[in-house]
Amino acid sequence: MERRGLGRGLGALIPEKEHTGQKEKIVYIAVDDIHPNPYQPRESFNAESLEDLIASIKEKGIIQPVLVRSGTSGYELIAGERRFRAAKSLSMKEIPAIVKEVQDEESLEIALIENIQRQNLNPIEEAHAFKHLMDNFDCTQEKIAQTIGKSRVSVANTLRLLKLPQEIQEMLRKSLLTFAHGKVLLELQDSQRQLALARRVIHNGLSVKELDDLILPHQKTRKPKSEAHKTSSQIKAIEEELQQALGSKVRIVSGHKRGVIHIEFYSQEDLERIYQVIKR
Repeated sequence: MERRGLGRGLGALIPEKEHTGQKEKIVYIAVDDIHPNPYQPRESFNAESLEDLIASIKEKGIIQPVLVRSGTSGYELIAGERRFRAAKSLSMKEIPAIVKEVQDEESLEIALIENIQRQNLNPIEEAHAFKHLMDNFDCTQEKIAQTIGKSRVSVANTLRLLKLPQEIQEMLRKSLLTFAHGKVLLELQDSQRQLALARRVIHNGLSVKELDDLILPHQKTRKPKSEAHKTSSQIKAIEEELQQALGSKVRIVSGHKRGVIHIEFYSQEDLERIYQVIKR
């Protein structure tokens, strides 16, 4: 199945003008007049990748302008952090830019979408960005999901990673553990057990399946007793397959002989998208 696009997409927030330079004016701004984006969700930058970009810019210049907004003193970067850092490393005097007036929330939104589209964020950076949107801009999980083109359950699972011990969060930052490993570890209530298994995964190179097999059923977080029917592993597997296929949260309520499938949608456009997927 074709991968779902990112909500409105970066093109809706950073207009095509940025890419073509034909409809919106590109200006040259002094590098020293540009300040980093305080809402930049990306906390770590790969040194080797940055060196490659520096070499490319040294040879060919900056092909795609950065995006900035007017600040109290100079300009504030919205998108293009790596290009900006490379320009500073090369002691460039000026950098091509497009000036766009946006609010704080949209500045974070653009930076977040840019990084997600380019797969630059690790799971913990992504989780912190989601939390920042919720804490400071009253965004709901549904709104975040719609903006970045993920299901609400995916956003919720990413946020849950922040409940893991700091040491495990660092492992996720450094890509020593995958997002899926983190999800499995969240099934444990004991933080010491979580840490022990996380270290074992790294030391022995365990897959997600191998990690899951190490967790005994009685150690996993129990569901509330109010649930009339336990979700069997088969039903759960079907739920996950449907969620992946539809790009939205799916819940199956199974009775003795019959049941109900709940499919969430977050806008009329999202409903139409789900309908077209099912129709195919």
